[in-house]
Amino acid sequence: MAASDKVVESVIAGSYEEMETDGKPRDLRSTISNFFWHGGSVYDAWFSCASNQVAQVLLTLPYSFSQVGMTSGIVFQLFYGVMGSWTAYLISILYVEYRTRKEREKVDFRNHVIQWFEVLDGLLGKHWRNVGLAFNCTFLLFGSVIQLIACARIWSFLGLIMTTYTAWYLTIASLLHGQVEGVKHSGPTKLVLYFTGATNILYTFGGHAVTVEIMHAMWRPQKFKAIYLLATVYVLTLTIPSASAVYWAFGDLLLNHSNAFALLPRTPFRDISVILMLIHQFITFGFACTPLYFVWEKAIGMHECRSLCKRAAARLPVVIPIWFLAIVFPFFGPINSTVGSLLVSFTVYIIPSLAHIFTFRTSAARENAVEQPSKYMGRWVGTYTINVFVVIWVLIVGFGFGGWASMTNFIHQIDTFGLFTKCYQCMPQLPPPQHFHNATAPLHPPPANLTHAPPHLHAL
Repeated sequence: MAASDKVVESVIAGSYEEMETDGKPRDLRSTISNFFWHGGSVYDAWFSCASNQVAQVLLTLPYSFSQVGMTSGIVFQLFYGVMGSWTAYLISILYVEYRTRKEREKVDFRNHVIQWFEVLDGLLGKHWRNVGLAFNCTFLLFGSVIQLIACARIWSFLGLIMTTYTAWYLTIASLLHGQVEGVKHSGPTKLVLYFTGATNILYTFGGHAVTVEIMHAMWRPQKFKAIYLLATVYVLTLTIPSASAVYWAFGDLLLNHSNAFALLPRTPFRDISVILMLIHQFITFGFACTPLYFVWEKAIGMHECRSLCKRAAARLPVVIPIWFLAIVFPFFGPINSTVGSLLVSFTVYIIPSLAHIFTFRTSAARENAVEQPSKYMGRWVGTYTINVFVVIWVLIVGFGFGGWASMTNFIHQIDTFGLFTKCYQCMPQLPPPQHFHNATAPLHPPPANLTHAPPHLHAL
């Protein structure tokens, strides 16, 4: 088959085979450049999915385990991992359906990035577009805030290396440290804490709000379904061991320390992990902001502008409120749960499931669908049954109970620490002995959730 034939075939299928357009082999330098910087391969998509899923939630999962208990924590991770992979599969189906329909109408997307709200608009109309746009943009806004509190393949690759190191540092350091004296594992004890922890885990596997953007960058977006599932499996190999080990070692102490670093002794390995996670947060902050930038640029007519300076200046109104909200609400763990219950539940789970149901509600739409459901899923009947279950479960458990618990916890954090708090969940400063005064002692202790462990813990 000639290279031109491959291009035509791939365009009809909904993807551009850019690397085969000229039919000529690339030199080593070009190959290496594409390996690290071009975002079209399945490897890049896997790195992007895995690194965006883990992110800062890795540090709050032990906190969630202390709220829901060890057994529920592991079960919820597996359950929401499967559910998240299912809805990512639905989004990929809808994306391919939308793009194929548009390409049959001779629409050219080479200078246009397709986004989720455009898929909803093209398949279901403006009302679905508006709802999807509202939830998706708000989720990405607060997702970017979370990144502050806490594209190309090289960044995804480095981000995943950083989180992998941190996950295994948390696991090994906790096991070597051993259980603290008198450790208790009493969770779950309260419904508020239980559903707060559960929605934080729901948020862990709801990191595909940028699914469409990742698929649009792929040369073969049809492969995204398997890529996302493999990324979820890899994420589980990081989250389950690390969260279980930290909870085993520290137990109920985690209820007052939403950041796992707070309880581990300061060592060079821990310092490296803190630095790597800070770098990773800035990387994932950029990932989360990018779709917001695109939406804003399209709204003001700057999306196809060639001037990088003009586009950078136009993006300032997006960044400034994110920084402001991060300073106002530095509640690392609770904000994860709140975003998970109120935003991720709709953006990632409910809307894709309903959109799939309504897109293929007619027999004609099902017969002409670009991709037919697998027989292993029960074809259309099985697919619809799973979609309805996801909608009901997430609406009642995630949004209903989870929203109530998360908002209760979030309001409690505001009442306890206030807004613009300088030191969130810091250790209380002990008064100096009456008979001794140290003139060189610092006026304020460093934040416990970033630097120091409680004084009764021993170093590795």
